[in-house]
Amino acid sequence: MARSLNKVTLIGNTGGDPDVRTTASGSRVAKLSLATSRQFTDRSGQQQERTQWHRLTVFGRLVDVVEQWVKKGDRLYIEGRLEYSQTQDEQGGTRYWTDIIVNEMIMLGSGGPGRGAPEPAGHSGGYRAPAPQTPISEPEDDLPF
Repeated sequence: MARSLNKVTLIGNTGGDPDVRTTASGSRVAKLSLATSRQFTDRSGQQQERTQWHRLTVFGRLVDVVEQWVKKGDRLYIEGRLEYSQTQDEQGGTRYWTDIIVNEMIMLGSGGPGRGAPEPAGHSGGYRAPAPQTPISEPEDDLPF
């Protein structure tokens, strides 16, 4: 059988604080949005900017890092895979979703002063996050599906 590849790489800014929940099976999951923008010159010579919003889903130990360190406006490098799903809305129509299941994240910066950087050792949180630019990976086998 031929190998295939489903890989997404993004660098962008978070659109809000992560939403962390616990599933019925007891697994924790974080959801957040990431904006990527591109600038270009249109045919009339005007500068344009287009922003795309991406839905990110995080599982496993990476949820703890996202919950503690990622805030609205933070700049992230993300690697993951695409996953498509659909649901029925109240009117009986079908809604389609595209999620990026994150398996690696690097914190590139923050949206404000003092955000995104690890706190000094001995802080009350009991967890010391890796320094920015340090990859944080989750093995594919740990995903609950």
